[in-house]
Amino acid sequence: MPVTTTIILGRGEERRVRGGHPWVFSNEIREMRGDRQPGAAAEFLSAGGDFIGIGYYNPHSLIAGRILTRTRDDIDTVGFFRQRLTAALDYRHARYPMLETFRLVHGEGDLLPGLVVDKYGDFLSMQFLTWGMETRRELICTALTDLLRPKGIVARNDVAVRNLEGLRETVEVITGEIPEMVEITENGLRFSVDLLGGQKTGHFLDQKENHLLLKPLVAGKEMLDCFCYAGSWGVHGAAFGARSVTCLDISAKATALAAQNAALNGVGDRVTVETVDAFERLRSLKHEGRRFGVIVMDPPAFVKNKKQLKEAEKGYLTVNRRAMELLDEGGCLITCSCSFHMQREQFREILGQAARQAGRSMRLLGVHSQAADHPVLLAVPETEYLKCVVLQAL
Repeated sequence: MPVTTTIILGRGEERRVRGGHPWVFSNEIREMRGDRQPGAAAEFLSAGGDFIGIGYYNPHSLIAGRILTRTRDDIDTVGFFRQRLTAALDYRHARYPMLETFRLVHGEGDLLPGLVVDKYGDFLSMQFLTWGMETRRELICTALTDLLRPKGIVARNDVAVRNLEGLRETVEVITGEIPEMVEITENGLRFSVDLLGGQKTGHFLDQKENHLLLKPLVAGKEMLDCFCYAGSWGVHGAAFGARSVTCLDISAKATALAAQNAALNGVGDRVTVETVDAFERLRSLKHEGRRFGVIVMDPPAFVKNKKQLKEAEKGYLTVNRRAMELLDEGGCLITCSCSFHMQREQFREILGQAARQAGRSMRLLGVHSQAADHPVLLAVPETEYLKCVVLQAL
């Protein structure tokens, strides 16, 4: 299908895009010609008329253009997406040769901005986050079916970012059937995943390598898992020898799933789940005189955009201060932020402030990021979002 839109950038506006970043903001566009429909295939040119790349356009979004290719490929073919998806699959197979559950497409990190695909064994859970990818849904699903022959594909498009694109939030089974629960294996442990109603696409695949950080820390210790969701951290902790694990989450659905996953792995007798507000429970645990050898703090994103940053800083400061107050001497805190807007150094500064307020001396044991199947594109800092910091109380 021929490109129907030409977008010419303003003078000097192409530097970042030429450097490999795929986003074109609406205020960087000097001139447009042709089709202005959301999702339209577009050719991007510099102010001097030089070819930059081909992607898609959306008049409803601040990010008006996203570049998919730096050559004159036809992006409206199954073949284009089959090639990109094959490259993404080859990368995962090289990193995880025996794994059946992983993130197959990490948006810009796989040169497919606006698309997320998670593979849960024989099932796929997807997010079409932009008009450009929504428009090409059928091409993408055809390419995925050719490559993987999944038993079912679900579109988990119930994400707020679609509103910024002018798209509705929906959950839709695209092909096949999606069972009520799908069982996956992570680090040799079994987890039930709710693909239709769970958080994100059903499971947090980005932490699977960080879960292994617990192994040398937790044996014989009492562990606290805050914002536990499906209990991944807690179940790993119990499996690695924790004497007891307390899992906290405000969602009754999440704590029920955490208890189910603990039982599934034969550690239910050492895992206690509480349906509570983690902020408040941390306060009451202090009043009860409870102490823990290991605490995991893995909250949802407190900050969705820069405007929320100040409020998010308060949230991170509060929960981490309260966690540090509960640590045994020599105990460890594994604390995470999954928001890109909370930068790594800023997060470390907040943790330092939390330690001062808690009156604790904390040793930095390591700083980690997301799993390898969530690849970071060097030219796109937004692809690196997860911070996982390991601290020890002295």
